[in-house]
Parts: sequence; C-alpha cells; structure tokens
Amino acid sequence: MSEPPLQQVGQKQAGMMEGRQRRGGRAALRKRREKRVSRMLPTLKRGMPLTEPMSQEQIEKIDNASLDILENVGVVFRDDEAIADWQKSGAEVRDGDRVHLDRGLVRELIKTIPATFTYHARNPDHNLPFGNDHSIFIPMTGAPYLRDLEDKRRAPTLEDLGNFHKLAQMLPSMHSSAHHIVEPMDHVVSHRHLRITYSSMKYSDKTFMGMTTSGRNAEDVLDMCEILFGSEFLEKHPVVTGNCNGNSPLVWDETMLSAMRAFNRRNQPVLCSPFVLGGANTPASTAAAVAQLNAEALSALAYTQVVRKGCPAIYGHYLSTVSMASGAPMAGTPEISLMNFMIGQMARYYDVPWRTSNTLGGAKTFDAQAGYESATTLMAVLLSGANYLWHSAGWNEAGMHCSMAKFVVDAEQCAMGYRMAEGIQWGDFDEALSAVTDIGPGGHYLGHPHTLEKFQEAFFIPKLFDNNSIEQWIADGSQEITERALKEAKSLLNDYQEPALDVAVDEALRDYIERREREIPAVDALNTEY
Repeated sequence: MSEPPLQQVGQKQAGMMEGRQRRGGRAALRKRREKRVSRMLPTLKRGMPLTEPMSQEQIEKIDNASLDILENVGVVFRDDEAIADWQKSGAEVRDGDRVHLDRGLVRELIKTIPATFTYHARNPDHNLPFGNDHSIFIPMTGAPYLRDLEDKRRAPTLEDLGNFHKLAQMLPSMHSSAHHIVEPMDHVVSHRHLRITYSSMKYSDKTFMGMTTSGRNAEDVLDMCEILFGSEFLEKHPVVTGNCNGNSPLVWDETMLSAMRAFNRRNQPVLCSPFVLGGANTPASTAAAVAQLNAEALSALAYTQVVRKGCPAIYGHYLSTVSMASGAPMAGTPEISLMNFMIGQMARYYDVPWRTSNTLGGAKTFDAQAGYESATTLMAVLLSGANYLWHSAGWNEAGMHCSMAKFVVDAEQCAMGYRMAEGIQWGDFDEALSAVTDIGPGGHYLGHPHTLEKFQEAFFIPKLFDNNSIEQWIADGSQEITERALKEAKSLLNDYQEPALDVAVDEALRDYIERREREIPAVDALNTEY
C-alpha cells in the first residue's frame, strides 16, 4: 500500500495535536477566547555570518576616496551655527558655507561615537541592547497616504496613525512605534509633531522616533520625552531616535542640522542619513555612490561629536536606485543589496552602529512585485549586519502609502528573518538525534514525544501564508494574502490593550501640547521658526 501524501499525514497529526491541546474543558476554552497577549521579541542577536564582498584593500579604497572628497571637494553646511562650530573645531571653511574636513579631524571625532548603547522604553521589559551584533526592527514612516483596513487608498487621519501605533505595539517583531507612520492630514502641519509624538507615547510602551522637521519641533519632542522619562534620566539614557537626512550630493541644511543639535545636546541618537537616489544624486556607479554616501555620512557623524562629544549617533542612509528609463526610484534591485553589504563593512570599519531601510516596495498594491522587492531587501539587510532596520513594515509605492495588509505581513516576515538571523540552534541536538534511533527506517516523527514537545517552536509556521491543499483553501473561501492580512490587522486591533500611562504624566503631556498649540500659529506649511 502506498503512503498517504505528506500533507494528509501532517493534517492528521495536526488534528491529533489540536485534540491534545483541547483537553482542559471550559477553562481552556475561556483561555482561548481571551484577547491575545503579544510579547515583543528581544533585540535580535545575530548568529549568521555576514555578507562582506569587499576586501580590506577595497574598504580602505572607499575610506580614502571619501576622505579625499571631504578634504578637497568639501561639504556644504547651510547653517550659520554649524559653520561657527566647525571653525572653532579647526575645519577650513571656503565660500561661506563649504566645509573642508581634514581626515585626521574626522577620524578623531568619530572615534568618540559609542559603538553600543541601550535604548530605554517606558516599559523596561522593552529596553533594547543596540549596536555591534544586535539589530532592531522599526516600522515605516512618512507616508502621505495609506491603504486602510478595507484596502482603500486615501489620506490618513490621526486615528489611522493611532491604529498603526497599536499594531506596532501588538506585533512581536516590531521593536518601536516609530513616529509618523502615516501623516495625520486632519491636523495642521505646524501642530502635527506634537500629536504624532503623543500617539507614539500613548499607544505603545516601546521605544519610538522623534520628529526632526525643524530644530524647534525637535525641542518639543525632547521636552515631551523629558516629561515622560524625567530630565536626569534623559540626560543619561537614549530613549528616542531622530532622523536627519542629507541633501545629496554633499549638502546638509539648517532644518536638519538644527534638529540634529537638539538631539545631540540631550544625548539622544540621530540617524545621519544621506538620501541616495543612485544615478541621480550620486554617480552611476555602485562603488563610487558608496564613496560619496560614506563621505556625507562621515561629515554628519563628525558634526554630532562637535556638538557633544560622546553622544550616540548612527551611520544612516536611505538607498534607492533610479530607473534611467523613467527617473522613478526603484526598490529591491541588486545594486541596493550590494550597497548595503558595502555600507555594513564601512560602518564596522569605523566601529559605529548603522541604519538601513527594510522591506521596501514600489508596487501600487500589495501584489507579487511588493512581495519580491520586500523579501529581497529583507534578506540583504539581515546579511549586511545593519543595526537599525527602519521601514520594516508597510512601505509600498516608493513610500507614498503605508498598507495595513502589508504592515502585518512584513512584520511576520521580519519575525521569520529574525529566526533565520539568530543562526542554528543546538540546544536540543542530542535529544532530537535520539529520536532517529526510536523511529528507525521508514517511520515518521509526527507522533514522537520530542516532536510533540517541540513542534510549535521547531520550525517557524507563518500564520498569514496558506499552505493547505487547494481543496481546503477553496473550502476556506479562496482567500488571498491581502484579505487574510486585513482580517489579521482587524483582529489585532480588536485584541489591542492600551499600555497604562501614568495619569500625572499623561496630564502633563496633554497640558504641554495644549500650551504649544496655543503658541504655534496653526499653519499648513512647515515653519522652521516654531
């Protein structure tokens, strides 16, 4: 007699296991009906070898080329305060705002950046060791549109932002609630940073990001952090992350630099992020693009240490290549992966933590293109050794929208990537190997005690992917991934329980927001004066 198909055997054994799980009667049934409790995964401690395509000679070649750019071409700092800071530090300034940095000065400054630190959350259980072989996953930010719980593309509201923050709290692989995952278009621009920060703090007790849309807005964020954590705590503990984008090629502007200084002075980390559109604002060459990007990042990293020596800072970037046919940015291309591998090597060469972008997609819906692009990017960034994996959930349409469906699937993919990047687990090797003797030739392991004990953790079982037979899939309604993902997002939001925030702290935060909204003119355009 022929053996039944493996899938049927698996389904039968799964039924047996489920039957065992059902034991316990009404108490077990009540337990299953309770709202789920999602526990955040600890910081990923990588156990896999990294992909390092450059030799030591090539690393030094990139380093030398970048320092040549800093010395001979220079970087424009469009900010009077930064120019004065650089002049005090001994840098040469030409033409008013072009700073030429001696390589010795750059090397001395970046040596004072901590290689590791710990992010502190309002829930201490969610504190995160960071740097070296530790990595964290952060949702996407900055989308002017969303695809909502009905998969409709529309302008977001503050309530939509709150829902994304709730999902970030519920999804185990997300280590942060980020900040403006989507732009709350129902609030004026000049007040948004306050409401966005409060939403990050209220709906999640994980670490978060702070708005850097101006120096004054950054100060508001940090004032709110001081209310949440206390001024003395803030002085000594990283709790929030700012992002400062460069204007490639080779320009840092006043908006970003003033926000950078606000974070540096309060000892909070910033991502020093050149904004790379390969072939448009960099040379049309992978290696040369990295040399330029590296120069830009080094100039900003060095400046953080001019502002405050020893403050945490993160080597950042946003990577995309540009289609020479249309001029549109692309995601998931081979050159982006190669640049991530190279940047990882450069960051380790300087012994500083670094940031990359994860699960990026250019598709207009959550389709196969979005999946392929995101999976390619996820694999590359995990093997590159990045520490701060930003845009890890929801990014699509080149960042123009955040998708509720893609958000939860991306998070599950990150959990799968987390499992892979931990490396091979050897803890039960001898115990598992003894099962081979018990089963012998021709048997199966589905009913073995070791399998029954370990089956839930032995192999990752994606919840949102369907691996049933075609007949079972049809019987279940022929649901494709978007429909399954939206059902899961709705279920997560239904099960969400708000983490308690101290009443006095909550009142102080609200009072601060109300005061600042009275002081800040309600305008729908960015105003760097406020």
